[in-house]
Amino acid sequence: MPRFSANLGFLFTELPEIDRVAAAAAAGFKAVEMHWPYHVPAEEMRRALTSNHVTMLGLNTPVGNAAAGDFGLGALPGRESEFQQAVEQSVSYGHAIGATAVHCMSGLVAPDAASAAESTFVANLKLAADRAAQAGMTVLIEPINHRDKPEYFLHTVEQAASIIDQVGRRNVKIMFDCYHTQIMQGDLTRRLKDFLDVIGHVQIAAVPSRAEPDEGEVDYRTICRTLDDLGYGGWVGAEYKPRGRTEDGLGWLSAWSRDPSSSSTQGAVA
Repeated sequence: MPRFSANLGFLFTELPEIDRVAAAAAAGFKAVEMHWPYHVPAEEMRRALTSNHVTMLGLNTPVGNAAAGDFGLGALPGRESEFQQAVEQSVSYGHAIGATAVHCMSGLVAPDAASAAESTFVANLKLAADRAAQAGMTVLIEPINHRDKPEYFLHTVEQAASIIDQVGRRNVKIMFDCYHTQIMQGDLTRRLKDFLDVIGHVQIAAVPSRAEPDEGEVDYRTICRTLDDLGYGGWVGAEYKPRGRTEDGLGWLSAWSRDPSSSSTQGAVA
Protein backbone atom coordinates (compact mmCIF):
# COMPACT_ATOMS: atom_id res chain seq x y z
CA MET A 1 0.00 0.00 0.00
CA PRO A 2 1.15 3.58 -0.59
CA ARG A 3 1.89 5.98 2.24
CA PHE A 4 -1.12 7.99 3.41
CA SER A 5 -1.18 11.62 4.52
CA ALA A 6 -3.93 13.36 6.48
CA ASN A 7 -5.59 16.43 5.00
CA LEU A 8 -6.11 18.60 8.06
CA GLY A 9 -8.59 20.83 6.28
CA PHE A 10 -11.09 17.99 6.62
CA LEU A 11 -9.71 15.64 9.29
CA PHE A 12 -9.61 16.35 13.03
CA THR A 13 -11.58 19.58 12.51
CA GLU A 14 -12.96 19.38 16.06
CA LEU A 15 -9.51 20.63 17.11
CA PRO A 16 -7.71 23.93 16.45
CA GLU A 17 -5.52 23.65 13.36
CA ILE A 18 -2.26 23.63 15.28
CA ASP A 19 -3.47 20.70 17.42
CA ARG A 20 -4.52 18.65 14.40
CA VAL A 21 -0.86 17.91 13.66
CA ALA A 22 -0.43 16.02 16.93
CA ALA A 23 -3.76 14.25 16.44
CA ALA A 24 -2.70 13.08 12.98
CA ALA A 25 0.61 11.85 14.34
CA ALA A 26 -1.15 9.99 17.16
CA ALA A 27 -3.35 8.28 14.55
CA GLY A 28 -0.27 7.04 12.71
CA PHE A 29 0.10 9.59 9.90
CA LYS A 30 3.65 10.64 9.07
CA ALA A 31 2.62 13.43 6.69
CA VAL A 32 -0.15 16.01 6.55
CA GLU A 33 -1.63 18.56 4.15
CA MET A 34 -3.58 21.74 4.87
CA HIS A 35 -5.72 24.10 2.82
CA TRP A 36 -5.18 27.61 4.18
CA PRO A 37 -3.25 27.58 7.49
CA TYR A 38 -1.88 31.10 7.11
CA HIS A 39 -3.38 32.56 10.30
CA VAL A 40 -1.22 30.13 12.30
CA PRO A 41 2.25 31.69 12.69
CA ALA A 42 4.78 29.79 10.62
CA GLU A 43 7.13 29.24 13.55
CA GLU A 44 4.32 27.64 15.58
CA MET A 45 3.35 25.37 12.71
CA ARG A 46 6.93 24.31 12.08
CA ARG A 47 7.42 23.57 15.78
CA ALA A 48 4.30 21.39 15.82
CA LEU A 49 5.44 19.50 12.73
CA THR A 50 8.95 18.99 14.07
CA SER A 51 7.92 17.92 17.55
CA ASN A 52 5.49 15.36 16.13
CA HIS A 53 7.90 14.12 13.44
CA VAL A 54 5.39 14.91 10.70
CA THR A 55 6.08 16.21 7.19
CA MET A 56 3.93 18.97 5.68
CA LEU A 57 3.27 18.07 2.06
CA GLY A 58 1.34 21.00 0.69
CA LEU A 59 -1.04 23.91 1.07
CA ASN A 60 -3.32 25.91 -1.22
CA THR A 61 -2.92 29.41 -2.57
CA PRO A 62 -5.44 31.83 -1.02
CA VAL A 63 -8.72 31.86 -2.96
CA GLY A 64 -8.95 35.64 -3.35
CA ASN A 65 -12.09 37.42 -2.20
CA ALA A 66 -14.19 34.54 -0.88
CA ALA A 67 -17.05 36.87 0.04
CA ALA A 68 -17.31 37.86 -3.63
CA GLY A 69 -17.29 34.23 -4.74
CA ASP A 70 -13.63 33.75 -5.60
CA PHE A 71 -12.24 30.23 -5.49
CA GLY A 72 -8.74 30.79 -6.79
CA LEU A 73 -7.13 33.40 -9.03
CA GLY A 74 -4.73 31.62 -11.36
CA ALA A 75 -6.86 31.66 -14.52
CA LEU A 76 -8.54 35.03 -14.04
CA PRO A 77 -7.39 37.67 -16.59
CA GLY A 78 -6.72 41.04 -15.02
CA ARG A 79 -5.93 39.63 -11.60
CA GLU A 80 -2.42 38.43 -12.26
CA SER A 81 -0.83 40.60 -9.58
CA GLU A 82 -3.23 39.24 -6.96
CA PHE A 83 -2.38 35.70 -7.97
CA GLN A 84 1.35 36.33 -7.73
CA GLN A 85 0.84 37.84 -4.27
CA ALA A 86 -1.04 34.69 -3.30
CA VAL A 87 1.80 32.55 -4.65
CA GLU A 88 4.35 34.58 -2.73
CA GLN A 89 2.39 34.15 0.49
CA SER A 90 2.03 30.40 -0.07
CA VAL A 91 5.64 29.77 -1.05
CA SER A 92 7.08 31.93 1.72
CA TYR A 93 4.89 30.31 4.37
CA GLY A 94 5.39 26.83 2.92
CA HIS A 95 9.15 27.20 2.81
CA ALA A 96 9.18 28.42 6.42
CA ILE A 97 7.34 25.32 7.63
CA GLY A 98 9.12 22.84 5.36
CA ALA A 99 6.22 22.17 2.98
CA THR A 100 7.06 20.43 -0.28
CA ALA A 101 4.33 21.76 -2.60
CA VAL A 102 1.83 24.53 -3.21
CA HIS A 103 -1.50 23.94 -4.94
CA CYS A 104 -2.16 26.87 -7.30
CA MET A 105 -5.93 27.25 -7.62
CA SER A 106 -7.26 28.28 -11.03
CA GLY A 107 -10.57 29.88 -10.04
CA LEU A 108 -14.03 30.03 -11.55
CA VAL A 109 -14.36 30.89 -15.24
CA ALA A 110 -17.40 31.07 -17.52
CA PRO A 111 -17.18 28.61 -20.45
CA ASP A 112 -17.06 31.39 -23.06
CA ALA A 113 -13.94 32.83 -21.38
CA ALA A 114 -11.98 29.58 -21.34
CA SER A 115 -9.44 30.52 -24.02
CA ALA A 116 -8.28 33.70 -22.29
CA ALA A 117 -8.33 31.89 -18.96
CA GLU A 118 -6.02 29.17 -20.24
CA SER A 119 -3.48 31.67 -21.54
CA THR A 120 -3.59 33.50 -18.23
CA PHE A 121 -3.19 30.32 -16.21
CA VAL A 122 -0.22 29.15 -18.28
CA ALA A 123 1.57 32.50 -17.92
CA ASN A 124 0.83 32.67 -14.19
CA LEU A 125 2.03 29.11 -13.60
CA LYS A 126 5.36 29.81 -15.28
CA LEU A 127 6.04 32.55 -12.76
CA ALA A 128 4.67 30.48 -9.88
CA ALA A 129 6.83 27.50 -10.82
CA ASP A 130 9.94 29.63 -10.99
CA ARG A 131 9.21 31.13 -7.57
CA ALA A 132 8.47 27.71 -6.09
CA ALA A 133 11.67 26.29 -7.55
CA GLN A 134 13.65 28.89 -5.60
CA ALA A 135 12.22 27.32 -2.44
CA GLY A 136 12.68 23.74 -3.64
CA MET A 137 8.91 23.27 -3.93
CA THR A 138 6.55 21.70 -6.45
CA VAL A 139 3.52 23.45 -7.94
CA LEU A 140 0.38 21.31 -8.05
CA ILE A 141 -2.72 21.96 -10.13
CA GLU A 142 -5.93 20.07 -9.37
CA PRO A 143 -8.90 19.32 -11.62
CA ILE A 144 -12.05 19.92 -9.54
CA ASN A 145 -15.47 18.58 -10.45
CA HIS A 146 -18.29 20.81 -11.67
CA ARG A 147 -20.91 19.24 -9.43
CA ASP A 148 -19.23 20.54 -6.28
CA LYS A 149 -17.74 23.66 -7.84
CA PRO A 150 -19.53 24.77 -11.03
CA GLU A 151 -17.36 26.62 -13.56
CA TYR A 152 -14.07 25.75 -11.88
CA PHE A 153 -11.68 26.32 -14.76
CA LEU A 154 -9.47 23.26 -14.33
CA HIS A 155 -11.76 20.23 -14.39
CA THR A 156 -10.20 17.34 -16.34
CA VAL A 157 -6.94 15.46 -16.09
CA GLU A 158 -6.26 15.88 -19.81
CA GLN A 159 -6.72 19.64 -19.54
CA ALA A 160 -4.26 19.74 -16.64
CA ALA A 161 -1.69 17.70 -18.59
CA SER A 162 -2.01 20.03 -21.58
CA ILE A 163 -1.47 23.09 -19.40
CA ILE A 164 1.58 21.51 -17.77
CA ASP A 165 3.00 20.83 -21.23
CA GLN A 166 2.50 24.48 -22.16
CA VAL A 167 4.06 25.73 -18.92
CA GLY A 168 7.19 23.70 -19.57
CA ARG A 169 8.45 23.57 -15.99
CA ARG A 170 9.52 20.26 -14.45
CA ASN A 171 8.21 21.19 -11.01
CA VAL A 172 4.57 21.55 -12.12
CA LYS A 173 2.49 18.42 -11.52
CA ILE A 174 -1.11 17.24 -11.29
CA MET A 175 -2.81 16.74 -7.96
CA PHE A 176 -4.89 13.73 -8.98
CA ASP A 177 -7.91 13.75 -6.71
CA CYS A 178 -9.73 10.49 -7.35
CA TYR A 179 -12.97 11.88 -5.94
CA HIS A 180 -13.10 14.80 -8.39
CA THR A 181 -11.88 12.74 -11.33
CA GLN A 182 -14.37 9.94 -10.76
CA ILE A 183 -17.25 12.43 -10.76
CA MET A 184 -16.08 14.30 -13.86
CA GLN A 185 -14.55 11.49 -15.93
CA GLY A 186 -14.23 8.09 -14.27
CA ASP A 187 -11.77 5.53 -15.69
CA LEU A 188 -9.39 6.16 -12.80
CA THR A 189 -6.92 3.32 -13.29
CA ARG A 190 -6.36 4.14 -16.97
CA ARG A 191 -5.83 7.81 -16.22
CA LEU A 192 -3.40 7.01 -13.42
CA LYS A 193 -1.41 4.87 -15.85
CA ASP A 194 -1.56 7.36 -18.71
CA PHE A 195 -0.56 10.41 -16.67
CA LEU A 196 1.67 8.94 -13.97
CA ASP A 197 4.70 10.91 -15.14
CA VAL A 198 2.95 14.23 -14.45
CA ILE A 199 1.14 13.23 -11.24
CA GLY A 200 2.70 14.78 -8.17
CA HIS A 201 0.15 13.83 -5.54
CA VAL A 202 -2.95 11.63 -5.24
CA GLN A 203 -5.98 12.20 -3.01
CA ILE A 204 -8.90 9.92 -2.10
CA ALA A 205 -12.43 10.13 -0.72
CA ALA A 206 -15.57 8.08 -1.15
CA VAL A 207 -17.76 8.79 -4.16
CA PRO A 208 -20.38 10.20 -4.03
CA SER A 209 -20.41 10.95 -0.28
CA ARG A 210 -16.84 12.30 0.07
CA ALA A 211 -16.69 10.39 3.36
CA GLU A 212 -14.13 7.74 4.42
CA PRO A 213 -12.71 5.84 1.44
CA ASP A 214 -14.10 2.50 2.66
CA GLU A 215 -17.55 3.16 1.13
CA GLY A 216 -19.00 4.20 -2.20
CA GLU A 217 -18.48 3.30 -5.84
CA VAL A 218 -14.66 3.37 -5.99
CA ASP A 219 -12.64 0.38 -4.78
CA TYR A 220 -9.68 2.22 -3.35
CA ARG A 221 -7.80 -0.94 -2.45
CA THR A 222 -7.63 -1.61 -6.18
CA ILE A 223 -6.56 1.97 -6.84
CA CYS A 224 -3.80 1.68 -4.25
CA ARG A 225 -2.59 -1.64 -5.68
CA THR A 226 -2.53 0.00 -9.11
CA LEU A 227 -0.34 2.77 -7.72
CA ASP A 228 1.97 0.14 -6.22
CA ASP A 229 2.15 -1.72 -9.53
CA LEU A 230 2.93 1.52 -11.37
CA GLY A 231 5.77 2.30 -8.97
CA TYR A 232 4.15 5.47 -7.65
CA GLY A 233 6.46 6.77 -4.95
CA GLY A 234 4.42 9.67 -3.63
CA TRP A 235 1.84 10.01 -0.91
CA VAL A 236 -1.92 9.45 -1.05
CA GLY A 237 -3.83 12.18 0.73
CA ALA A 238 -6.86 11.30 2.85
CA GLU A 239 -8.96 14.31 1.89
CA TYR A 240 -12.42 13.26 2.97
CA LYS A 241 -15.19 14.52 5.24
CA PRO A 242 -15.52 12.06 8.14
CA ARG A 243 -18.89 10.53 8.91
CA GLY A 244 -18.34 11.40 12.58
CA ARG A 245 -15.24 11.85 14.73
CA THR A 246 -12.14 11.41 12.62
CA GLU A 247 -10.67 8.79 14.98
CA ASP A 248 -13.81 6.68 14.80
CA GLY A 249 -13.54 6.36 11.02
CA LEU A 250 -9.88 5.35 10.68
CA GLY A 251 -10.51 1.61 10.53
CA TRP A 252 -9.69 1.66 6.83
CA LEU A 253 -6.17 2.88 7.61
CA SER A 254 -5.20 -0.04 9.85
CA ALA A 255 -7.07 -2.56 7.69
CA TRP A 256 -5.36 -1.48 4.47
CA SER A 257 -1.93 -1.47 6.09
CA ARG A 258 -2.47 -5.16 6.91
CA ASP A 259 -3.70 -6.01 3.39
CA PRO A 260 -1.93 -9.30 2.53
CA SER A 261 -2.43 -8.76 -1.21
CA SER A 262 -0.51 -5.49 -1.19
CA SER A 263 2.67 -5.53 -3.20
CA SER A 264 4.44 -3.68 -0.41
CA THR A 265 4.73 -4.17 3.32
CA GLN A 266 5.18 -0.41 3.73
CA GLY A 267 1.72 0.35 5.01
CA ALA A 268 -0.46 3.31 5.69
CA VAL A 269 1.48 4.41 8.73
CA ALA A 270 4.98 3.99 7.24
